[in-house]
Amino acid sequence: MLLQVEDLRAAYGSVQALHGVSFHVEEGEIVALIGANGAGKSTTLMTIHRLPPPEAPVVKSGRILYRGEDLLKYEPHQLVDRFAMAMVPEGRRIFGNLTVQENLELATYTRKKSDEIREDLERLYTLFPRLEERKHQRGSTLSGGEQQMLAVGRALMTGATFILLDEPSMGLAPLLMQELFRVLKQLNENGTTILVVEQNARLALKYAHRAYVMETGRVVMEGTAAEVLNDAQVIKAYLGG
Repeated sequence: MLLQVEDLRAAYGSVQALHGVSFHVEEGEIVALIGANGAGKSTTLMTIHRLPPPEAPVVKSGRILYRGEDLLKYEPHQLVDRFAMAMVPEGRRIFGNLTVQENLELATYTRKKSDEIREDLERLYTLFPRLEERKHQRGSTLSGGEQQMLAVGRALMTGATFILLDEPSMGLAPLLMQELFRVLKQLNENGTTILVVEQNARLALKYAHRAYVMETGRVVMEGTAAEVLNDAQVIKAYLGG
């Protein structure tokens, strides 16, 4: 088992946000966390990736195991270089004053092998040809879809083999949403494990292997993507059925 979250409880100050969340991700999977706004999906990702306070929640109890090691014993920055885990945050948060190429190069700061970096950059530009076309443009001049591609590319350039994505389709036109998820599927087929939080439940379930439904800081349902997609309660609550 690659990632195992056990009875995770976390809070923002005195406000409890996660109430005993448990789930797992197997190596080579795409796993989706779906649910309404405020369900605790983004909080779960931030807790796993250990973003520092005050933005991120504080873990009160529970365990986060990655290949059997407890991530809570490590500093947040160690997750990138020690565990090859990277996060694509909601809102992209690229460096708008840097070019596309500079954003990508900055993500390689912990890596030592220049030949591997070069190969990953070539692979990235094959996946996202628009980024190569715009590699000398500043990030702030890119469209929303291009900025999201850059955010995903930046995570890949860390050398990550496990990527957490927080609302990747937010603000994108439907065609760009589909394009982005097709690339994520291709990345997955090439060996990248993905945990994705996505408000567009139908889109996430189309590409995921398994899914968990969250409500008010708890996991209330789990199953294969097909099982969740065809569940009557999920259809009524999240798929407009």
